[in-house]
Amino acid sequence: MKLLKYFFQFLFISFLLIIFRILGLKLSRILASNFFLMCGPLFRSKKIIEKNISKAFLSKDQNFKKNIANNMWKSYGKILAEYVYLKKFRQNESKKFLEIKGQEILEKIKTSNDPVIFVSGHFDNFELMAMHIEKSGIDLAAIYRPLNNIFLNPLMEKIRKKYICLKQVKKGVSGVKEIVKYFKSGTSIALMIDQRVSQGIKSSLFNKEALTTTIPAQFVKKFNCKIVPIYIERNDDDKFMLEIMDPIKFENDKTIENITLELNQLLEKMIYRNPYQWIWSHNRWK
Repeated sequence: MKLLKYFFQFLFISFLLIIFRILGLKLSRILASNFFLMCGPLFRSKKIIEKNISKAFLSKDQNFKKNIANNMWKSYGKILAEYVYLKKFRQNESKKFLEIKGQEILEKIKTSNDPVIFVSGHFDNFELMAMHIEKSGIDLAAIYRPLNNIFLNPLMEKIRKKYICLKQVKKGVSGVKEIVKYFKSGTSIALMIDQRVSQGIKSSLFNKEALTTTIPAQFVKKFNCKIVPIYIERNDDDKFMLEIMDPIKFENDKTIENITLELNQLLEKMIYRNPYQWIWSHNRWK
């Protein structure tokens, strides 16, 4: 039954992607954002989203929280529409869509022999972050979570490898071994630290414990490497501001727990910058 459900989802998404290609980028964004605003809540638990938002904004009223959820769904839709146009973003046309802050930091990393760990979260079109890092000439491997849908996942993997980042590593035990091998050979690693994980430690996020990946902290302790936070935000005109932040060098006496907590605190600050564009639908505190 689940396979049948996944197959029909695959057909529907494939149909949408064809429509987006026909309509063009601007109209596709409008169509997709409105479609997800109406239909998104049918596929993701409204209660989980509201509960997650409430953890970060205890004192805010329901209208404020509803506005965040609605804008999140619109972002979801635009991201889906933009997968069809990733080739445009990848090519020199990306200058029309992306404003970069901190490019000089990437240039220093590129000329250095020391790989780094890039960390971020699912902020609007998060795919563009790894794309720009690799486009800047940095040898990069990105950790990703495969889609549950076995029909859609091969399509998504193909798109990611072709237009976002060639070296894609599946999250999990085998993936950790792979990124250690990459890192030792001089390849920088990019990963999202906001996903719920099955293996990690409980660390505070919005004052409530959540299972959190320790991969960045483990690499800091093992390789004495730097952590480079990166953030992306969509502007009102559907252009993006991508910010590469100053590298963080943790002191030797910092524990894995200390480092993980500090990165969660950094993630909180990123989310507060524009809560409308973070994906609140993950069951982060399960």
